[in-house]
Amino acid sequence: MYKIKHRMVPFFFIGPSVLLLIVFSIIPIFVSLGISFTDMDLAGLANWSKVKFIGLENFRDLLTDKVFLQSIVNTLFYVVIGVPMVIIISLAIALLLNYTTNALFSVFRAVYYMPSITNIVAVSVIWSYLYNQNYGLFNRLLALVHIDAVPWLEHPLIAKLSLLLLAIWKGIGVDMIIFLAALQAIPKMYYEAAEIDGANHWQQLWYITLPSLRYAIFFVTVTKLIGWLQFFGEPFVMTGGGPLNGTLSTALFIYQEGFEFSKFGYAAAASLVLFVLIIVVTLIQFRFRNSDQSM
Repeated sequence: MYKIKHRMVPFFFIGPSVLLLIVFSIIPIFVSLGISFTDMDLAGLANWSKVKFIGLENFRDLLTDKVFLQSIVNTLFYVVIGVPMVIIISLAIALLLNYTTNALFSVFRAVYYMPSITNIVAVSVIWSYLYNQNYGLFNRLLALVHIDAVPWLEHPLIAKLSLLLLAIWKGIGVDMIIFLAALQAIPKMYYEAAEIDGANHWQQLWYITLPSLRYAIFFVTVTKLIGWLQFFGEPFVMTGGGPLNGTLSTALFIYQEGFEFSKFGYAAAASLVLFVLIIVVTLIQFRFRNSDQSM
């Protein structure tokens, strides 16, 4: 009896988390999978007898939907630019802050971390005012040096870059903390031995610091890729996907199709495509990771 109770202790601790995972993650995935093969809309939600099985029609429509394809392109644009920038900037800041532990640098750590814990809606609203073409702070500052007003949120490409700037600024805090923790875990004896051998700071960075951070870099890369593929808050609050669908992300497309147009089956199909894309990208990351370890 004692052995049984002893074996049940781990399940007692992980049970609530597993239950929440099943209820709010695994079950919704299978429900969404089932809905994606139907024409469910608002009427079908109220009366299931009106829901029809349409097979792969939603997926075929997605392949010819220019708005959906544009959202995929926009999402990849965010990922290709945003993920490397966040990693590079957060790592650079962590390296700078790791040189000393005095009170001033502790303040800077808090300053860089604060945006990441600030509500995305509040941040987006404030930045919307900063980006305003007529009376925004950014254009006011440009006017002081006689530069014409920039259409921060009115031009498709510039609007994408503007959202990227906000997302990068907001996202560096958590990654900076992760890199700082990894940097402080590197044994000091490595650097002492390198100094004795005559290695300069750049050689220490390249041959000691960066290899020691490979696990942290891998973790940040995977989590950032997953997060940026689900880019939603900034375009939802600031642009609504405009102008001309120039900032429409795939996650925002799913939201609009499901909750604005009540095309639940179509939105579920799009969410499944995004889910598969995230799984594929994550598996590729782990594949590269395993290849590096085997070399």
